[in-house]
Amino acid sequence: MIYAKNHKQGDLFDPWAHLGPKRRRLLDESWAGLFREHILEELPVEALMPYFKDDRGRPTKELYTVMGAVLLQQAHDFTDEETIEEVAFSEQWHYALNITSDSDEATYICPKTLYNVHRLFMDHEIDSAVFNKITDKLAEVFEVDAKKQRLDSQHIKSNMARLGRIGVIAKTIQKFLVNLRRQRRERFDGLDEELVGKYMTQKALGCFSMVKPSESAKTLSEVAQDLFDLAMHFSGDQEVAGMTSFQQLLRVLHEQCHLTESASGEPLDFTLRPAKEVSSDSLQNPSDPDAGYDAHKGQGYQVQVMETYTDEDEPEQKARSLDLITYIEVESASKHDAGALIPAIESTKERGLGPEQVLADSHYGGDDNLAAAAELGVEVVAPAMPGAKKEDRLGLEDFAFSEVGEVLHCPAGHAPACAPRAGKPVKKKTNHQKRRQTVAFDSTRCADCPHAADCPAKPGKKNHRYLRYTDKELRLALRRQIERTPAFKNRYRMRAGVEATMSDLDRLTNIKRLRVRGLPAVRFAATMKATAVNLFRATAVRVARKAQNPAPAGKFSSIFRPVYVFKERFLSFWRESRKILFPALINHQLASQTAS
Repeated sequence: MIYAKNHKQGDLFDPWAHLGPKRRRLLDESWAGLFREHILEELPVEALMPYFKDDRGRPTKELYTVMGAVLLQQAHDFTDEETIEEVAFSEQWHYALNITSDSDEATYICPKTLYNVHRLFMDHEIDSAVFNKITDKLAEVFEVDAKKQRLDSQHIKSNMARLGRIGVIAKTIQKFLVNLRRQRRERFDGLDEELVGKYMTQKALGCFSMVKPSESAKTLSEVAQDLFDLAMHFSGDQEVAGMTSFQQLLRVLHEQCHLTESASGEPLDFTLRPAKEVSSDSLQNPSDPDAGYDAHKGQGYQVQVMETYTDEDEPEQKARSLDLITYIEVESASKHDAGALIPAIESTKERGLGPEQVLADSHYGGDDNLAAAAELGVEVVAPAMPGAKKEDRLGLEDFAFSEVGEVLHCPAGHAPACAPRAGKPVKKKTNHQKRRQTVAFDSTRCADCPHAADCPAKPGKKNHRYLRYTDKELRLALRRQIERTPAFKNRYRMRAGVEATMSDLDRLTNIKRLRVRGLPAVRFAATMKATAVNLFRATAVRVARKAQNPAPAGKFSSIFRPVYVFKERFLSFWRESRKILFPALINHQLASQTAS
C-alpha cells in the first residue's frame, strides 16, 4: 500500500521545541531549513506511485522520506550504508525530511528498499522529474531571471578501469567466457583448455596489463586472433549469439579489426585497425558499454550544464542573486558539444525558464547553431571557431566591410578595383553554382604590398587579384571582427563564471568520480548532484539576503521583551523540572500500588 505523508499539514505542538532557539536557528539557516520549507512538499512522489499498489500489500516507506533521502545521498556523496545511518540518526536529516517520530517505521530504510528506489529512478528517469520540479520551485521562490544563461560541459568518470586496446579485448573475452560457463556449460566445456586458461584465471588476465612496449604489437595480434576465433566458432549458434556478452564480443571485433569477407558475406580473415581508425564511440570497457572516449579528456562521460547568471559586479548584489542550474544532460564523452545547445534551449523553454541570451564557447557557436537558436528567439554569444589559416597569414576577417557586407578595402587600405562611390556598392561577381562571391583588386597596387604573400586574394586574369568567399565565410569573418572589440570582450567575460559551477559540482558533490557505471546510473547520479548544488546555492543566497535585510524590529518590541524573556525562562524551567518531577511521580505511584 502507498504511504505518503501530507507535509503541508502543520503540527498542533512543535515537534522540534526540544532543540532550543540556537540550534533551531542553525537548522533553519542551513540547507535543511530550506529543504523542509520549500522542497520537501514539492518532491514528485506521484512519479513513484504507479509502481506500488494502493489496495494491497504492506505499506511502503513514507515516499517523501525515501525520495528526499535519495536526493540527499547524492548531495553529500554518501554510500548506501552511510545514507541509512543518516536517516536513522541525523537530527539535520530528520528536520529536512520532517521525520517527527522516533519509531523504526519512520527512521529506518533497509538497503533493499534503497536499492529498489534507485532502480526506479534510473529505469524511469525520475531523476529528471525531481530536478525539474525543484529547479522550477527555486526559480519561483528566489525570483530568478532566466533571460541570461551560460552553457558548458564537464568530463566525468564512472567506476570503471582505464583499459588500452589489449585490455579491452582481453576483458571482453573473459566476460564472454564467464557468462558462457554460467549459462551454456556444455558449450564451454568444448573449448580449448589453453584458450580458457589464458583468460579465465585472474593471474593470467593480469598479465595483459603488464605487457612490455616492445611486445605490445605481438600481444595485440594474439588477443585479436583469439577474439576472431571465438566469434567464428559461435557465429552459427543461435543460443550463444543471443547472449549480451557475445554481442559485445562481436562489437569489439568490428571496432578493432577490418574483416575480409567471402562472396557470400562470411568473414574469412581479419586485420587490426590502426589506432587512429578506432572510433571514439568504441567500447572502452565491457563493464561500462555506454562510456565513450574524448581525445583531450579521456574515457568516460560528459555532462552538459546550463545556468543563469547576472551582470552584477558588486559583491553584495551578486551574493543576493541566485545562479541556478536550469539544464543538465549526461552523454558519452565521444559526443560533440555542438549538439547540446538546441536541446538545452528547448528543454528550458518548455519549463518557462528559457533564455534570451546564451554564453558558450566556440564548440557551441557554429553557424548552424546560431541560425537554429535565432529561430527560437535566442541570441548565442560565442566565439567563432578558428579558421584554417596560419597565425602569420591574413584572413577574410582582416578586410574591412560595410554594414551590408560589401568589401571596402584590404588590410593595406586598397579599395577593390570597382570601389564604392556615389553610394554605389562594390561590384561583385557571384557564382551561384559554387555559392561563392568574388571581389577583384588591381594587381599593380598589390605588387608592392608587403602583405601580398600572406593575402587571401590570389592572382587571376585581367591583371587582377581575386578574393573569393562564401556567405558562410563572410558571416564568420564578421563575427571574428566583432570578437576583437572591447564591447564583445566585456560581454563575453561572464562566460568564465560557469567554471565556478563545475568546481562546485566537483567540490561539493564529487561528480567527477562516480561510484556507478552505465549511462542510466551516471545520469541519475549527476542529475541529483546538480539538484543538490542548486539547493546549496539557494541556501547561501537566502542567508546573504537575511544578513543584508534583517527583519525590522516591531515598535512594541521593547515592551514585550520581558514577556519573551519570561516565556523562555519558564520553558527552560519546565524542561528541567519535568525530568525530575515525572520520574518521582511514577515511582510514587508504583510504590503505592506495591503497598496496596
